[in-house]
Amino acid sequence: MNRPGFLLAAAALVLAGLSAAEAHSLLLSSVPPAGAVVGGVPAVTLRFNNRIEKKLSRIRLVPSQGEAQTLAVRPDGAVDALEAPLPPLAAGRYRVDWRVLSTDGHVVSGTFAFSVSP
Repeated sequence: MNRPGFLLAAAALVLAGLSAAEAHSLLLSSVPPAGAVVGGVPAVTLRFNNRIEKKLSRIRLVPSQGEAQTLAVRPDGAVDALEAPLPPLAAGRYRVDWRVLSTDGHVVSGTFAFSVSP
């Protein structure tokens, strides 16, 4: 392969790799926000940079004391967001664990914490 053809093929491979990496779901925002202290919150809402497969995604709420609870993700709403109603929360610290299936087939997960004030 001549040098210009090789460089063109290499550039195409790099760009193809970037497109695949950009397809992975990244968490853009959450309600409640990571690290926030809130008076109460009716639902956890997670917004991503692209469409996610809601039926194959999950949100778990983990209190500082007690057992983790898998939350029921609403099937409707924006295609790039997960929303799950919360039960009434006592004052304390909570962790949200999330796991989503990106439309590119990759599973992405993360965690963040928030606190409920008395």
